[in-house]
Amino acid sequence: MMIRKPTVAGQFYGGSQQECLDEIVECLPADLIKTELPARIVAGIVPHAGWLFSGKAAALVFAAVKQVNKAVDTFIVFGASHRCYETCPVIYPGGAWETPLGRILIDEPLTQELIQLGAKPNAEAHRYEHSIEVQIPFIQYLFPSAKLVAVIMPPGPERYECVFGRKVGALLKDSCVNAVCIASTDLTHYGPRYGFYPQGSGAEGIAWAHEVNDMKFIESALKMDAEHLAESSLRNENACGPAAAAAAVAAAEVAGSKKGILLAHTNSAEVMQSHYHQSSSESVGYAAIVF
Repeated sequence: MMIRKPTVAGQFYGGSQQECLDEIVECLPADLIKTELPARIVAGIVPHAGWLFSGKAAALVFAAVKQVNKAVDTFIVFGASHRCYETCPVIYPGGAWETPLGRILIDEPLTQELIQLGAKPNAEAHRYEHSIEVQIPFIQYLFPSAKLVAVIMPPGPERYECVFGRKVGALLKDSCVNAVCIASTDLTHYGPRYGFYPQGSGAEGIAWAHEVNDMKFIESALKMDAEHLAESSLRNENACGPAAAAAAVAAAEVAGSKKGILLAHTNSAEVMQSHYHQSSSESVGYAAIVF
């Protein structure tokens, strides 16, 4: 069996089983989510930084899915593309992924159906991509019998991500597969380290990134405008996984969702201040959204 080994365990999240479990419990909400949720969640958007910074936001989406859906057969995770330079969806073709919590099986029949829809099978492209990996332990903990479809979504021509997302949404709507689409993206990477600080490198610039630039992405997502989200994210530099997010939004719309619901919005500078009482001249935004 082909096994995708973890590459950021011990860095982005706990490297041992117990460390991973302890961090998951710390990230998950202690009580039921009070926000009014859909009767069934068909998709979500999660961040993918180290769990110390974005784990609570990501866990909130999976907790919401658990709260309303109860069980899920398969998670289709659309990842950002940090090292893959294809211009089409790139899918992990089979076998399993491994984390400190064990292995999650690839849903091979559904993977083959996505290949028929245009995804390119390439296991090697997934070897070092962390945006999908950091979501897997949450799935394993909350949905121990669930399977995985892992798709890297690089930006491509002619809004292919929206077309592909709608095909996936139609497939799920017309099949008996109980699946949820998850898009993995962080929001504005702001500051000198990222080469993007149009409002200066101080607190005012970080506030602009959070209150203005991130919100452009969030508003497009909540309105379920996949095309505008994909186009404007590249123009405004407010998402590192715009194609992943657009694909999930497009899939959710076809699958029957009417709007997005924002569960959380924070950034690394806020986390630095709250956890370490330290200010920062740089920041990365994180949002938790369900559809």
